[in-house]
Amino acid sequence: MKKAFITGITGQDGAYLSKLLLEKGYEVHGGVRRISQPDTPRLDKLGVTRDVQLHDFDLSEMNNIYRTIEKIKVDEFYNLAAQSFVGSSWDLPIYAADTNGVGVVRILDCLRNFAPETRFYQASTSEMFGLVQEVPQSETTRLYPRSPYGVAKVYGHYITMNYRESFGMHASSGILFNHESPLRGKEFVTRKITLALAALARGGDAPVVLGNLDAKRDWGFAGDYVRGMWLMLQQEKADDYVLATGVTTPIRDFVIFAAEALGMDLAWDGEGVTETATDRKTGKRVVEISEKFFRPAEVDLLIGDAGKARENLGWTPEVDVRQLAEMMAKSDYDDLG
Repeated sequence: MKKAFITGITGQDGAYLSKLLLEKGYEVHGGVRRISQPDTPRLDKLGVTRDVQLHDFDLSEMNNIYRTIEKIKVDEFYNLAAQSFVGSSWDLPIYAADTNGVGVVRILDCLRNFAPETRFYQASTSEMFGLVQEVPQSETTRLYPRSPYGVAKVYGHYITMNYRESFGMHASSGILFNHESPLRGKEFVTRKITLALAALARGGDAPVVLGNLDAKRDWGFAGDYVRGMWLMLQQEKADDYVLATGVTTPIRDFVIFAAEALGMDLAWDGEGVTETATDRKTGKRVVEISEKFFRPAEVDLLIGDAGKARENLGWTPEVDVRQLAEMMAKSDYDDLG
């Protein structure tokens, strides 16, 4: 039986990856920050909480990382933990740098010294591309991050590459474009949209307040993307891979897809900060815009080229953005019932 350790196991990706690995017969361990009671609703929703073993784990504490790695001796180590909300990284830039950047090298150095045969996965991100230098973005596209989150992730990405090349470690990075699901945190824009629209469909009257509706993202389903993570660590040779759908969608269209899934028919009016959307069927205001949700430095267009993953890993996404929006909206509607 293979053993795996997942940092960030209670998050969206950690929960889906736990389920996948358990289905493949792994013994699954996970790291959680020390709190009085682990927060496991995502694991609960997938029905896997009792099947995973949780351990106190903090990316900022070297001794804790060392003791954990020396004690468990896993075959595969997936580093999914991070300061994960891009918008908050401007308020928490030092924390983002330590967690998303230095935390990675803490793990890598402990693995190098105490478990050099362990295969390592680093959760890199499309936010590293930031002010994109070419369209679409691939593994060779120059990085130009536009947030403290993205800058810290660039360090984590390159230090993973450096340890692979310097010490022969099986260390791979997945440059994942936006991937969502019904387990996505409520602070992320996709879940913010589907939760608010579901509440409106249930009789509420509070519109969803958004920022830049013209920002475009390459959205996929988290369940597809964790399969790509696992495939990377099954390869004989470690490498870095983009995972993406290759389709870019404005936030406005994601709103439309989610609204249609809930039986709404949106009428748009105005532009910029005065733009609104109203449901023609009920007359309810569905969308409003606020300048406070615009980022200090916006990432306007992300679209990934996953050709390398398709060719080398045999990976392709199975859920498109319209199906994703429908899945999330209907899940939130059912949960509010």
